[in-house]
Amino acid sequence: MNKPIVKSEIDLRVQDLKTSVNNFISFFKKNYNYQTQVNTHWSAKDILGHITFWHESFARNIQDLGNGVKPTPLKGKLSEVNDQSVETTRPFTIPELIDRLRTAQKTIEKHITNEKIGMIPYKKGSRDYSRLEHVEIVTQHINKHLVGLKKELETSGR
Repeated sequence: MNKPIVKSEIDLRVQDLKTSVNNFISFFKKNYNYQTQVNTHWSAKDILGHITFWHESFARNIQDLGNGVKPTPLKGKLSEVNDQSVETTRPFTIPELIDRLRTAQKTIEKHITNEKIGMIPYKKGSRDYSRLEHVEIVTQHINKHLVGLKKELETSGR
């Protein structure tokens, strides 16, 4: 008789993250004006760049750890790194950013269940996070931005 497969907590949270990333990407496949300002500084497209930038950072750090390489987390004040996240991704198109986000997600999925990985750096000067904490924080971050985007663009019909 086959035993039922019991998923670990990290597997469940990674599935949540994957769902959040897919929902976020789906939002950018609709016919909205993604140049619409959604807060005082950023457009909807800027937020896609911001999420992509941070997801790539997470992917690089966990891939380095998974490959036995010392990671090089982002440096600077959070506000400066957030500005960098938008400025460095503005030249890219929405399809390019979506491809980069998908690639980062695949890298995260490949390495996140590696039990040899203990703590994952977030940013220099910030505390490190366990694999589970990191996945939960990233999922919450993506969901928070998606709620804001939907509020601004779906409810306004822009």
